[in-house]
Amino acid sequence: MPTALITGASGGIGKAFAEELAAQNYHLVLVARSENKLNELAEQLSKKFQVKVYIIAKDLTEIGATNSVFEFTKQKELTIDLLINNAGFGDYGDFAETDEERQTKMIQLNILALVDLTHKYLPLMRQRRSGSIINVSSIAAFQPMPYLSVYSASKAFVRNFSQALWAENRQYGIRVLVSCPGPTETDFFTEAKFPPTLANKTNQISTSQEVVQETLKALERGDSTVVIGGLSTHFITKVAGLVPRETLLNILEKQFKA
Repeated sequence: MPTALITGASGGIGKAFAEELAAQNYHLVLVARSENKLNELAEQLSKKFQVKVYIIAKDLTEIGATNSVFEFTKQKELTIDLLINNAGFGDYGDFAETDEERQTKMIQLNILALVDLTHKYLPLMRQRRSGSIINVSSIAAFQPMPYLSVYSASKAFVRNFSQALWAENRQYGIRVLVSCPGPTETDFFTEAKFPPTLANKTNQISTSQEVVQETLKALERGDSTVVIGGLSTHFITKVAGLVPRETLLNILEKQFKA
């Protein structure tokens, strides 16, 4: 049976990945900060699907956290067949007025932890000439977003990084996919401290389960990128490259200003 490692696994899209993959007979390594939530999920999935579920309660923004994750799987002699870099968060606000530590932690989690874990497991996949990596980005990756400046920039990094790895690793039989969901039923808006007036304007929201199912289908097809959501979500990703940048930024600044 294959084994998947999922970060940000205690809720939202990460939890949905865990549930779907357990149903597909994957053993799981679940990483998140909340030990209680991980224990509860691990007990539920191991009983229901008869799979092994390992938990690592770790804040991936901490120094040495990714090393701890890698050493855990090494000590347990686990082969990671599917790495899902899902952990991440956003923060709404005028950058000059935001909390500096929170912006730095966003970069550490959304980018540095993702790159580090990928660099740890990808060489092992190459040696075996098999394996898959899913990096969870966002439709925010397709354009700069005023008042979500660091978040959108971090997701653009994830998108470009993942697409480059897709091209580099096809010859080794390794699949790399970047998943770019539109608005999804998670705690994102709450965690990002979105003003209710803006959060309530969001429509065509996908469920976490829909995001996971579409992502896994795209991985099976061998796609480099999948955009998930309704027509408006797909429209956003297309129009961003067609409208003059200053015009686009003026529109977005007005749209996202509270």
